[in-house]
Amino acid sequence: MHRKKALALLATGALVASGVVGASPAAAANSPVVTRAALDPALVTGRGAAVPFAEQEAENAATNGSVIGPSRQAYTLPAEASGRTAVQLAPGQYVEFTLPAAANAVTVRYSIPDAPTGGGITAPLDVTVNGKNTRTMTLTSQYSWLYNQYPFSNDPTAGLLHEDWWITECGCVPAYTDPKPVVSKPFRPMHFYDEQRLLLGKAYPAGSKIRLTAPAGTNAAWTVIDLLDSQLVGLPHVVLKAANVLLFGADPTGRRDSADAFDRAIAYAQRKGLKVYLPPGAYQVNRHIIVDDVTIEGAGSWYTVVKGHEVALSEPAPDGSVHTGVGFYGKDASAGGSRNVHLSGFAIEGDVRERIDTDQVNGVGGAMSDSTISGLYIHHTKVGLWFDGPMRNLTVRDNVIADQIADGLNFHVGVTDSVATNNFVRNTGDDGLAMWSETTANARNTFSRNTVQTPTLANGIAIYGGTDNSVVGNLVADPLREGSGLHVGSRFNATAFAGRLSITDNTVVRAGTYELNWNIGLGAIWIYALDKSIDADIRVTGDHYLDSTYNAIMLVSDWPVKDLYGISNVHFTDVRVDGTGTSVLSARVAGAATFENVDARNVGAVGINNCGTFHFTPAGSEFSVTDLGGNDGGGTTGPWLASWELPNTITCDDRPPVVTPPPPAQW
Repeated sequence: MHRKKALALLATGALVASGVVGASPAAAANSPVVTRAALDPALVTGRGAAVPFAEQEAENAATNGSVIGPSRQAYTLPAEASGRTAVQLAPGQYVEFTLPAAANAVTVRYSIPDAPTGGGITAPLDVTVNGKNTRTMTLTSQYSWLYNQYPFSNDPTAGLLHEDWWITECGCVPAYTDPKPVVSKPFRPMHFYDEQRLLLGKAYPAGSKIRLTAPAGTNAAWTVIDLLDSQLVGLPHVVLKAANVLLFGADPTGRRDSADAFDRAIAYAQRKGLKVYLPPGAYQVNRHIIVDDVTIEGAGSWYTVVKGHEVALSEPAPDGSVHTGVGFYGKDASAGGSRNVHLSGFAIEGDVRERIDTDQVNGVGGAMSDSTISGLYIHHTKVGLWFDGPMRNLTVRDNVIADQIADGLNFHVGVTDSVATNNFVRNTGDDGLAMWSETTANARNTFSRNTVQTPTLANGIAIYGGTDNSVVGNLVADPLREGSGLHVGSRFNATAFAGRLSITDNTVVRAGTYELNWNIGLGAIWIYALDKSIDADIRVTGDHYLDSTYNAIMLVSDWPVKDLYGISNVHFTDVRVDGTGTSVLSARVAGAATFENVDARNVGAVGINNCGTFHFTPAGSEFSVTDLGGNDGGGTTGPWLASWELPNTITCDDRPPVVTPPPPAQW
């Protein structure tokens, strides 16, 4: 597998580990504050995944620690936090959450420092409920803290990985610059956060106090708490008539490798027409489990955990992998792929700490047609679910995918008639959800009602080529850099867009990130023509773009191809824009788009920043805007879509000043 190449990674600024800008009082309001993507849930009703947990931001809880943020500056702890704000604890300090509903389980999203030479540390975090029943979580930074240029390093002391790449920090190519610039170390630290789950032993009622304390003796100089998810986990799921892996030698204590026992249970189940059952336990599996025509059910992702080490191969595999690790894989498409695979109700805990694009160390992979993946918790793998087609009729639903080195989910190469719905994705190191039509088109697929939070690199949801695909009802929040909320890209050797691409009823918040290679801001949604023109029917309907750091909408081509490729046949209808740092629309490409009932407020700059292809011809910009009516509102400069801007007035400000918008509110 060859992962798509990212843009050359760049940024200004350095990590401010203790960027304290304010402090929360020791006591917060009595009522717990429940949010979705750090927003009032009323702002995102009916959008994103319906999840069984309540999300509470640490900055809204009681604490004697310090609030860090808000900040959207890359390479800082606040910027990677949900809502761009978190709470930092010194040894002995705490943050205390009030349960909004009965719960017996919590998930803590946190960050602790790296080791001075990389590789991470571990540190304790005490958890008490109502002042007693102390449990100690062992936090780790072994799966976080990446540095340097793509594909990154675990070494904070390393020099540039690519001295022949242009970098923003010096505005130069170091290898060809005399004198050679001195680049500060650690260079571009990122991917700071991790999460950990804890069963509390019994259910506690609403109003109970969950206190997280960095103990006085902790070896972590600081502990940052971003949020707490709390939920009431039901009893373990039991399947009596099944091939129980314990009967085939699986070890639920995790001391012995259970991969061969899993294989034996699967083979028996296939012969007898049974399901495979994974009862509660932590099973060690250090390689791929090949699945075909089989149903595997766990007791629930809180009870059944399949975990493994990343294992170096003695020689590279035919696909280029130099490691293997825990994962459930369909057969390769070249071998016909797998069919009738159904995986549900267990966790996959990987051990991936570095990004090697050729490695197949994903939680779920291969080709699976006529199959379902549901109710999994996938953690610390490279990509949560990476499917290499051709394949068809796959449903991926109700999963939680967290702390990945690369994508959350990717439909790659000829995936058709498939759906990813009601999945929750947090802290990916590349696109949260992607359809990548590399060489072969993906077609008639849908991403619906998913939540994607805090991707540290690339986009929340990205579509690279393909035919008649849909992105509907999703919630995307807090993308950090090298991408944004929603992305439509003609790039990475993808097939041309064809048919209709429908982008409908999505909400994107705190996006419109800074593109460090171009030194400009992106849109909360951005459409990018790099490899070829985009002229399929693209319909963006009912989207909400909230608190965009730069633009809400951007259409762009890369400078070397700006006179070769354009973007046309794009239509925006019934869209709301609440807050932009700059414009509603930034056009840096030839082409055209229509706008109807696009309402905007709190716009920080001219409504349309129209640069076209930068030739500034007497006839106007090479990009034309058609007003179909009902486009209302604006900001500091008047109506966002004013008659004088139409159809192609040049209003180009290459790097306009950024105005911080107010928080989103009910429309």
